[in-house]
Amino acid sequence: MIPQENMIFGADPWWVVLIKVVVVFVAVLLWIIFNVWFERRIIAKMQNRIGPIMNGPLGLPQTIAEGVKLLFKEDFRPARTDKLVFNLAPMLIAIAAFSSWAVIPFGGEVTIFGHTTRLQITDLPVSVLLVLAIASIGVYGVVLAGWASNGTYSLLGSMRATAQLISYEVAMGLSLVAVFMYAGSMSTSQIVAAQMQNLDFFGFETFFPSHYWLLLLPSFVTYFISMFGETNRLPFDMAECESELVSGHITDYSGFRYAMFYLAEYINLLTVSAVCTTLFLGGYSAPWPFNMIAGGALSNGWWGLLWFVLKAQFLVFSFTWVRGAVPRVRYDQLMDLGWKVLIPINLVWILFLAVMRGGIANGWFANPAMRVIVGVIVVALLAYALWPRKKEAEPDDADDEVFDAFADGYPVPPMPGQKLAAYAGIVASEPAPPSRAPSGGDPSGPDSGKSIKGVL
Repeated sequence: MIPQENMIFGADPWWVVLIKVVVVFVAVLLWIIFNVWFERRIIAKMQNRIGPIMNGPLGLPQTIAEGVKLLFKEDFRPARTDKLVFNLAPMLIAIAAFSSWAVIPFGGEVTIFGHTTRLQITDLPVSVLLVLAIASIGVYGVVLAGWASNGTYSLLGSMRATAQLISYEVAMGLSLVAVFMYAGSMSTSQIVAAQMQNLDFFGFETFFPSHYWLLLLPSFVTYFISMFGETNRLPFDMAECESELVSGHITDYSGFRYAMFYLAEYINLLTVSAVCTTLFLGGYSAPWPFNMIAGGALSNGWWGLLWFVLKAQFLVFSFTWVRGAVPRVRYDQLMDLGWKVLIPINLVWILFLAVMRGGIANGWFANPAMRVIVGVIVVALLAYALWPRKKEAEPDDADDEVFDAFADGYPVPPMPGQKLAAYAGIVASEPAPPSRAPSGGDPSGPDSGKSIKGVL
C-alpha cells in the first residue's frame, strides 16, 4: 500500500495560487515558443532545410518572422461561415489545451516567500480522469471548426479528426488502467510518489524505483503511440494532410485564429508529454543513477523541476524525430492500428495484470514451481502471437477480368488486377462511339464500329 501523502492542496493562500497560475501559463507559452524553434531546428538538421539553419543566428529569425506574420496577417472569415461558432472553436480548443496543466506536478515541496507549497497548482483524487475529460472537450473545437466553416474540405477534415481522436482516446485510456492498478490512485502527485518507491515486479522485489515505463511496458508503448494519434502528428496527421484535405478543419482560418489552432497543437504535444512523464517516467523524481545520490535528495525541492523538464523535452524530441523520419500512413492503417491492435492488446494486458496481481495478493504463486509454469505459459503465448507467419496466397480472380476503359464513353483507369481490353487481346463487346464524319460523308461508315483495340 502507498502511504498517504501530506496533502496540502487547498491550504495555499490566494496569492500563492495566483502566482502558480501565472507562472505556469507564462512558462508553458515560453516552452511552446522554444519547442517551435526546437522542432524546426532538429528537422532542418535531419532533412537539410536551409531556412531554420542558415537564416540568422541559430535560425531564430525564421521562427520570429513567421510568428510576427501570423499576428499581423489579415484575419479573414469567409462569408458562408457561422460567425459565432467559427470564432468559438479556436478559443475552445486553446482553453482545453491549457486547462490540463492545473493538475500536472512539476516538483515536490518548496518554499515560496516563506510559505511551504508544492510545485503543482492543485490535485484531485481523479486528476488523470480530469485530464482525459479535458482532452475529450478539445475534440469539440475540431468538430465545430469544420462544421462552422461550411466547406467540404473543412467538414471532412473535422470528421476524420474526430474519428481518429476518439479511437486513440480509447486506447490511451486503457493504457492508463494498468497505472491505476499499480499506483492504487488516480491522483497525479500520488502516482509520482508511488514510482519513487521500490515496488515489487510480480512478487520480485526491485532494487530501483519502479518507473512504470519499464514495469508496464505494453501500457507505455500504447500510450506513446496514442500520443501521435491524439495530437494529429506525423505519421498520423491524416486530419490535415495537405495532399488530400489541404489543411483539414482549419482550411478557412487565417491570422490570429489560425495561430490559436497552431498554438493548441503544440500545447497538446507538450501536455501529452507531461502526462507521460508523470505517469510512466517518474514525474519529477530523479532518473537512475541520480536517484541513488544522497539518498534521493536530488528528487526534492527545485531539483524536481529540472528532471521534469528534461524528461518532457526528451519526449518532445521523440515527436520531432518521428516527424522527420517516418512517412505518413494511410487512414485505414491508422484506424486498424487503433481498433484492431492497440485496444485488443491492452484488454488482454489488463486481464493478465489483474490476474497476476490478484494471485500474488492471495498467495496463488507462493510456490516457485507455479511461477515457472506461469512464465512458460506467458512465453509460449507471446511466441505464438509474435511468430512470423507465411501469408497464404489467396486466389486472385481479378487476373482474368477484362476491363473496358471506354464502356461509358470516358476513359477510366483500371483497378489493380484488371486488364485493359486492348492488352487482353480481345475486342470489346460494345463498339466505341462513332467519330464525327467529315462533311458530306456517311456517319455510319465501315469505321464507325471500330474496336477498342483499334482505337488504342
